[in-house]
Amino acid sequence: MTKKPKTALIIGASGGIGSALAALCVARGYKVLTLSRRTDGLDITDEDSVSHHAKTIKGGLDLIVVATGALEVDGLRPEKSIQNISTDHLLKQFRTNALGPALLLKHFAPKLTKARRAIFVVLSSRVGSIGENYLGGWVSYRAAKAALNQIVRTTAIELGHKNPKAICIAYHPGTVLTDMTRKYLKDKTSVLPKDAVMDLLDVVESLSPRDTGHFLNWTGKQAVW
Repeated sequence: MTKKPKTALIIGASGGIGSALAALCVARGYKVLTLSRRTDGLDITDEDSVSHHAKTIKGGLDLIVVATGALEVDGLRPEKSIQNISTDHLLKQFRTNALGPALLLKHFAPKLTKARRAIFVVLSSRVGSIGENYLGGWVSYRAAKAALNQIVRTTAIELGHKNPKAICIAYHPGTVLTDMTRKYLKDKTSVLPKDAVMDLLDVVESLSPRDTGHFLNWTGKQAVW
């Protein structure tokens, strides 16, 4: 009897990481579903939009990856100092990088299968680490990503009660060369999206229930909160 393929949902599939991940999942034998603002009109900051699109996806998913996020929102670049923050900038960062993923967790986590191991991955960033912040700056982006990490951690605990075989993690993919990051890289070492997503899937395939609620990097090791 032919084994039924695993089903993966990639949210943010029109971006550099999301599109590369969707292609790799297909290559590895997944049945792949995709959602994005560009292709499907999904607005992750609007709960009506999130709820509507969630209703179009059947349950029983083996893998959900949220590959959304932005360094710049509406052209607002990361601040260099606390003196540069504004209400508008801070709220826009939180809507995009914390509220949006929270709404996706709320409406899509119930779509994970309960029959076997299922994984929900939310792309985060080491820039959101409180313990590893040695440079300052980027206040709104850092704060939004730190909030995201707490949201993932809290959701993982709740999900464990409802779906014991489910694993929910925040994931730092490293410095990935995309349209979003290109202007900020300077001399920093980066990886191409096709290489970053290979690391991501390798980590996904190695996960066990003891990893749920953790903040992991591309090597599968725990990142600092």
